[in-house]
Amino acid sequence: MKVLVVQFSSLSNIVLASPVVRILKSELEYTLHFATRKELINSIEASPYLDKIHPFENSFKQLRRDLKKEKFDLVIDLDNSFKTRQLRKGVGAKTITFKKNHFRTWLMVNFKIDLLPNVHLTERYIKVLEPIGVKMDNLGLDFFIPEKDEVESDWLPKTHHDGYAVFAIGAEYGTRKLPLNRMIELCDRINKPIVLLGNKEDIETALQIEKFFQRGSVQEELEIEELNKKSIIFNACGKFSVNQSASIISKSNWVFTHESIMMYIAAAFKKPIYSIWGNTLPSFGRYPYRTQFTIFEKKDLSCRPCSSKGFEKCPKRHFKCMNESVFDFYLPD
Repeated sequence: MKVLVVQFSSLSNIVLASPVVRILKSELEYTLHFATRKELINSIEASPYLDKIHPFENSFKQLRRDLKKEKFDLVIDLDNSFKTRQLRKGVGAKTITFKKNHFRTWLMVNFKIDLLPNVHLTERYIKVLEPIGVKMDNLGLDFFIPEKDEVESDWLPKTHHDGYAVFAIGAEYGTRKLPLNRMIELCDRINKPIVLLGNKEDIETALQIEKFFQRGSVQEELEIEELNKKSIIFNACGKFSVNQSASIISKSNWVFTHESIMMYIAAAFKKPIYSIWGNTLPSFGRYPYRTQFTIFEKKDLSCRPCSSKGFEKCPKRHFKCMNESVFDFYLPD
């Protein structure tokens, strides 16, 4: 059987759906194609389970024509957006569509009525495919790093060669990220060699964290209580691609992360994860999957969740979900 899997929304959702691709190929032995946005292809091209990847860049009509020529037996739409609905109609094959929890999520966000299913998003993806014989294999998530993107150990400072923690400081929305003073507090609490990961938008924040832990810096400027200041910071924000950041995560001992793609990549490598939650909830079904994890969150706030995604700034202006969360953990030597 020739099957097309469609997922346009995000790399996070592609990683969360990676067991679908693995099971379709390794257990059912389908010929497997994948359609997604062009900018996401670099992070899935190394997958051994995909026979062909179809990029969407400029012409949606051209993509639809190209896919129709492939004569698929089945289209699996894991995105179920306006564009993917138009795409699958043009392909002209039998379709299985993932159903989202928009209404239940809306009830939780707006009225705090919790009708959310106690099921991880990955397992919901698998559930949709049970009619064609797909069953969960319990192997967790996948992320494959191209050989050209593997980061050698000597790329990191010698202080990190005997083990390090990753702190992925980025997130898609401001209300998913700790404020600067709390990031510094967490780094001090980790008290290990730390690699800061993030994109270009996180560079300024990372520079301030790095500066704080340099000898002779003035901590009173950030109104933080006396800290140990023993953590050794390597600022890698903006210096590595997603695949290279994944390589750094794969070699780490621990991963501290907001709700972001780095959390799911860390889960794919079965890393111990310390997961930081702000305005959203783990019960939305996107917590670390099939790996050891600890959740940092401020529970019992009447305003949380304030969104299923996030905002640039706290709508209530107090940002209690991040400012009042407790970092309760211990890292072994």
